[in-house]
Amino acid sequence: MTRLLRYLTHTQVVIDPDVAIDRWPLNQTGRARLEAARSAGWLRTVTRILSSTETKAVQSADILAEALDMVPEAVPGLHENDRSATGFLPSEEFEQTADTFFAAPDRSVRGWETARDAQSRMVKSARPLWEAQREGDLLLVGHGVVGSLLWCHLADLPISRDHDQRPGGGCVWTYDLDAGAPRHGWLPVEEMED
Repeated sequence: MTRLLRYLTHTQVVIDPDVAIDRWPLNQTGRARLEAARSAGWLRTVTRILSSTETKAVQSADILAEALDMVPEAVPGLHENDRSATGFLPSEEFEQTADTFFAAPDRSVRGWETARDAQSRMVKSARPLWEAQREGDLLLVGHGVVGSLLWCHLADLPISRDHDQRPGGGCVWTYDLDAGAPRHGWLPVEEMED
């Protein structure tokens, strides 16, 4: 049996500028997308689910873990890139800042954690998790930016927004732990097959 590492980004959230970003919950659309994915064939081979400690990731992991009758674990270090210097940014301003974040990976953009530092943190936090996976698939549930940075590391790609998930979240990439090679890049959870 091949061991796979799958990374799922949380789905749509309730955007509330008055609530800390790491406390935003899933919205109804986000919940519905994950509930629909609970019967997907690819999920049946998952033997462990780990998430970041942010509310939206924990809720996403809980929805999928319930279908497998397992308890997910929240892991410090898997959180999104640190954007606390700016907090909430309106959509267009966020996208422009994220473009710069990816384009200048060794520079802090507006006080954000650098892309290179976020990537290093993710690799350091996630490596022991996938190295401990003895059988079945490991599902990490987290956030788009750091998921993209982890993908760039595993796929031996330069940090670039070209490798970022599609808008809307709820995307998955898969890496073959036994072969030490990527299986596929970001796909919307609805398009995931076995």
